[in-house]
Amino acid sequence: MSFQLAACAEMLWQHKPIAWRASRLKEMGFGVGLWNWPEWDLEALEKTGASFTIMNGYLQGRLIDPEGADALLASARQTIKVGKRLGVARLNLHGTGLGDGGLPIPHHGAFTPKMALCARDTLHRICDLAEAEGVVFTLENLNPLDHPGCPFGSTADVLGLVSAVNRPQLRINLDLYHTQIGEGDLIRWCEACHPWIGEVQVADNPGRCQPGTGEINYVGIANALAAMGYHGPVGLEAFARGEEEAALEAFRSAFTI
Repeated sequence: MSFQLAACAEMLWQHKPIAWRASRLKEMGFGVGLWNWPEWDLEALEKTGASFTIMNGYLQGRLIDPEGADALLASARQTIKVGKRLGVARLNLHGTGLGDGGLPIPHHGAFTPKMALCARDTLHRICDLAEAEGVVFTLENLNPLDHPGCPFGSTADVLGLVSAVNRPQLRINLDLYHTQIGEGDLIRWCEACHPWIGEVQVADNPGRCQPGTGEINYVGIANALAAMGYHGPVGLEAFARGEEEAALEAFRSAFTI
């Protein structure tokens, strides 16, 4: 069997136009992930006919306070329109707002139980919106080295929130590169998150490049995911060490069983 494979277009062929990257991924049989979609020519992307698997589901707002939650909902409403235009399968969220390049920004200050309650309530509001619009959001885990100070960044925090909300409109974007840095024990985290996984994202560590360039046994993880019954999307969110085509083939090989 093989999983539904995709790759983040923004991390590959960075000297090429984004529509060229999407077209090349389509030619190679991969879906396409996006980050900061406002930077791109949406009409050109639409014309590629690529399968867009995931993109940032908001541009403003945050989970942890009422003002941020209102901004997040307003931003998500606008993003849903773009997602539907491109046929995006999943709209991705983080526990914090977004900064330059669509990257999560840190939160400065202490975290409180009130913030956790607000985050849960905000995600229920997101699910209400998603249910009305017929879309799915994911919440992604992050690691504390690349994204210090991001609230609800750990795999444990993301699992806690998504499982507490426990609605089909909200899934986990389980990024195993981040889990490896933050917590390790990847197969057991896959098992714990499995009922709520919407997508698995991968890159090797250190370096955030394709499988086979670092310490993670992705062949073993692929077999474990298959054994637990996961047949959903797996996205390469990695830079290429060497030629992009070779990196993508290494990814395909690791996740073809």
